[in-house]
Amino acid sequence: MNYRTIAKLLGLLLIGTAIFMATSIIPAVILEDSRSLISFILSVAVTGIAGGALYFAGRNETGPIHAREAVAVVTLGWLTVSLFGGIPYMIDGTFSNPADAFFESASGFTTTGSSVITNIEASSKSILYWRSLTQWLGGMGIIVLFIAILPQLGVGARHLFKSEVPGPITEGLKPKLKHTSAALWKIYIGITAALFVSLMLAGMDFFDSVCHSLTCMATGGFSTMNMSIAYYDSVAIDIIFTIFMLFAGVNFGLYYVLTKGRFREFFTNVEFKVYCAINIVSILLITIAILERHSSFLTALRYASFQTLSVSTTTGFATDNFDLYPSFAKILMVVLMFIGGSAGSTAGGIKVSRIIIVLKAAYNEIYKAFHPHAVFAVKVGRQVIEESVIRSVLVFFGVFIISFVVGTLAMAAMGLDMATAATSVVATLANIGPGLAKVGAIENYAFVPWSGKILLSFLMILGRLELFTVLVLFIPDFWKR
Repeated sequence: MNYRTIAKLLGLLLIGTAIFMATSIIPAVILEDSRSLISFILSVAVTGIAGGALYFAGRNETGPIHAREAVAVVTLGWLTVSLFGGIPYMIDGTFSNPADAFFESASGFTTTGSSVITNIEASSKSILYWRSLTQWLGGMGIIVLFIAILPQLGVGARHLFKSEVPGPITEGLKPKLKHTSAALWKIYIGITAALFVSLMLAGMDFFDSVCHSLTCMATGGFSTMNMSIAYYDSVAIDIIFTIFMLFAGVNFGLYYVLTKGRFREFFTNVEFKVYCAINIVSILLITIAILERHSSFLTALRYASFQTLSVSTTTGFATDNFDLYPSFAKILMVVLMFIGGSAGSTAGGIKVSRIIIVLKAAYNEIYKAFHPHAVFAVKVGRQVIEESVIRSVLVFFGVFIISFVVGTLAMAAMGLDMATAATSVVATLANIGPGLAKVGAIENYAFVPWSGKILLSFLMILGRLELFTVLVLFIPDFWKR
């Protein structure tokens, strides 16, 4: 393990974080908010100095980045930016408890959207912008951005990319990782800009349009309003968010395919078709389930579409309190929490591609029960999935469920009721945000004890980095030279 290389890369990551953090000074200057101005100047200074010190410690290290260093940098990188990203909340006075600041920051960077701020609208504009920006940076991935702008990473870029980008299958991406990262970020910025313009045209003000564009495309769900998107009570705004949440849950590699004019490849992609089918069926079922709550089928469809896509893409916005839905609808939404969006999207969850692989592998095993000598390949579209990938997916599925069970037991031991304990864990592990009961769509996580907040923060990072990248750090042999 080359610790100097790790220190150097973590230093660069913190310096980059400080640069982005500095943009939060702009709202403070415009609004003449001296408190936020001083808070963010100090936060930027602390983060930048810490980053500079780490970089200085490893400045002379020019060796290659191997798989071990890449995994360590990715996991420690997300942990580090989450810690330093919480500094503005403490200095600005948003929180007095470091556990709260770390929770809010981790929730931002991992695009979870769970919050411990009890009165969002009382927060300064700089804080609201910063928490939105953390989600946008975390959506496509801070390491992916890192790769796009740093030419000296060389072959190590592939290890870093593989450790951060979610999902077992990538589609249509360029062979050079620097170009891939740049292409993904250009698409991400382009769709974010389109959403911003759409929200402005729909009547949302400039600041709210900026913040919600950042958090929607990141499938993060932080809002500038206590009531989330329900505050606007606008059909047009609801429709815009519904459409763009759907976009955000699609594999971004497919958008690259689309920019090359390969439309057939986009629309015939198996994961894309299954992703759309899951959401369409779920929307229709939930619409029927909540019909009696609304005046017409179209109104029920409007709210069902928004809430379904908010949960399935793990965005976490709300226009309705789905904790009051019938049991069938709530259980279906919990199932959608586990599934999540597409591989290579900004969404969390297990991912649609993994669900497809698990179901196909299960079908093959069941078929072999009465045809023991039959040999079948698991295929997703025309792509034959290697046995190593199938094994990895099945192990991922098992570890995800084990993490959910252990996390739920731990939260229940802290005094949370069953629904709150279980859904707080899946909401953070799958990077969704809201759950049910005391952590429902109109609630927050402020009541959770500090130990629970630390645990849930860890689950956010664990889920965002898809389990193995984090858990491997707990194997002693990983740290041996």
